[in-house]
Amino acid sequence: MQRSKPPVERIWVTIADHYEPRWRRADLNTAQTRVAAWRSAWPEIASRCKRDSVGNTPQYTFFFPEEEYHPSLIEPLAEMVRMEIGDVEVHIHHDGEGRQNFIDRISGFCTVLDSEHGLLRQCDGKPAFGFIHGNWALDNSRPDGRWCGLNDEIRLLRDLGCYADFTMPSGDSPTQSRTVNTIYYCADNPDQPKSYDAGVPVTRGGGVEGDLLMIPGPLGIRWRERLLPRLETGELCHGNVATPYRVKRWVDLAPRLESDSFIKLFTHGAQERNSSVLLNGELESAFNLLVDEAHRRECSIYFVSAWQMYLAIEAIRQGVDPTAKSAPRQLEAVGARSQGK
Repeated sequence: MQRSKPPVERIWVTIADHYEPRWRRADLNTAQTRVAAWRSAWPEIASRCKRDSVGNTPQYTFFFPEEEYHPSLIEPLAEMVRMEIGDVEVHIHHDGEGRQNFIDRISGFCTVLDSEHGLLRQCDGKPAFGFIHGNWALDNSRPDGRWCGLNDEIRLLRDLGCYADFTMPSGDSPTQSRTVNTIYYCADNPDQPKSYDAGVPVTRGGGVEGDLLMIPGPLGIRWRERLLPRLETGELCHGNVATPYRVKRWVDLAPRLESDSFIKLFTHGAQERNSSVLLNGELESAFNLLVDEAHRRECSIYFVSAWQMYLAIEAIRQGVDPTAKSAPRQLEAVGARSQGK
């Protein structure tokens, strides 16, 4: 008989935006307009949203593509980081350019984000970053080998300073891992692709059992709201916004560490079809519905950045109170030497 999960006592929420202002090869002016829309709207939205259980406003994490970098596209996001309502992490699209190209691009981008914009944070003397892989093709996981080309990408990310990967779930893509709704460590096999397909779940008191921490979003079936069931991946977009039923499914499906539920949602927020709904009521509605669901379940809720979610997970693994890591811009890494900028 399957053992039931314990009741949820704490809900942790982060939004990981695959933030691509030059989507569809947009020119710089179009990209700047897309960024300006978020710089104008998000602070107002965050201020209007219901607060979490410790009075924090929502957080929003922009995973910015290395290949789209321009100072004028990053600095407005950095301003929102300084306002304590957002964060910036690393996203990349690549397609068989080789190991050294990948190393140079990631390390160079992290250096620029750190030195030029005061972003990321220092762990063990180098920038630490969260990661989302473009086209879902982490660790060369597509059957056709496109959009990556590196079977040892997991180890490369570890060595470059990646603290966790937030790429999954990819839904009905062949890149989707067999391990779902679980926070786990994966160990790289440099001779095979898709080493994140399975791994060792994180547990209280457990060790670091692999090369890279995987923090996936919810994956399952939505049985209601349409004539036919549909896949639930935690995506917020045009035509797929938050509803009370979806929010309930997120909590039920999301990875658990004992009584803590970790909800990682995602979007492609720079695309006009998505920003037009997210910045005009739907993002605010999503956060408010999450607070309402926490109240319905009589549990606490915490709005966190991707980094803060990692800190909470690490705290639970090490037997430390995770709520101490929920304050905005909390940069002290659990159990490791860290220096915030």
